[in-house]
Amino acid sequence: MSSYLIDCLQYANWSEKIFRQMREGGVDAVHVTIAYHEDFRETVRNIADWNLRFQRHSDLIMQGFTGDDVRRARETGRTAIFFGFQTPAPIEADIGLVEVLHRLGARFMQLTYNNQSLLATGCYEAEDPGLTRMGRQVVAEMNRVGLVVDMSHSSERSTLDAIEHSARPIAITHANPASWHPARRNKSDTVLRALAESGGMLGFSVYPHHLKGGSACTLDDFCTMIARTAELMGVERIGIGTDLCQDQPDSVVEWMRAYRWTRQIDYGEGSADAAGFPDQPEWFADNRGLRGIAAGLRRVGFSEPETDRILGGNWLDFFDQSFGPQA
Repeated sequence: MSSYLIDCLQYANWSEKIFRQMREGGVDAVHVTIAYHEDFRETVRNIADWNLRFQRHSDLIMQGFTGDDVRRARETGRTAIFFGFQTPAPIEADIGLVEVLHRLGARFMQLTYNNQSLLATGCYEAEDPGLTRMGRQVVAEMNRVGLVVDMSHSSERSTLDAIEHSARPIAITHANPASWHPARRNKSDTVLRALAESGGMLGFSVYPHHLKGGSACTLDDFCTMIARTAELMGVERIGIGTDLCQDQPDSVVEWMRAYRWTRQIDYGEGSADAAGFPDQPEWFADNRGLRGIAAGLRRVGFSEPETDRILGGNWLDFFDQSFGPQA
């Protein structure tokens, strides 16, 4: 049997076309963003929309709650969909909603999305005080129920604080090393070492603003970066989190970055000349390109078992260990 394929972050404009591409690409599981700025009620509405997708496309997708659901999806020829938030907004200011949302299927939650939140500091803030008092309490509650702490859009100190305060390994589901490409969202070697030493996981992003060379980044450049990171973190601590935003209109970028917290356009990781979604690298236009990364990994020296771990085996182990209540 071929290796598991798991993509630990996408925010596509979901459609039957995309679900069929997942199946054509042999993708066993995808962590999907169901909240960027939404509060509790709006997030529940998004979950209801996904419930309808699961009904309408039951031959292609199913909801994932545990690692065993990835195995079940593989056995039944489907893709397991795991819910995650790129914001703590769905819990509002109520720690009790952590457990409620976990019961509804949430398995990842970022403590901040670029800006300061009630829990932590985002990667675009000038000051970085780290986790807040509420942040430390929410991390403990997330640990208790099995909701993974995700620090993909968080600042340096906040990320290190989360690693230190979390009793369970955390994840950075979609980012790359800042030493390779200094995007604000990419992570320092200090963070990556601490993440690996704590048993956490890094998902490598294919979003062009996170890539050296942007849309022109080659597969070999990307895989060489993965090889260098493996030397720093170990092969067991890395996977893929593409940050694929397929078929989204450019207006969604402005909504992601600015929402309603500002009346100005927030260009974020792009420039004023390129405020929309950049073109994907030619080797990863959609889910059918995920397995093609294997060839690049083998060319830069990874063995077949190591390649299998990076493309999905490591995430599957992490799911098995992370999604249930704290022992």
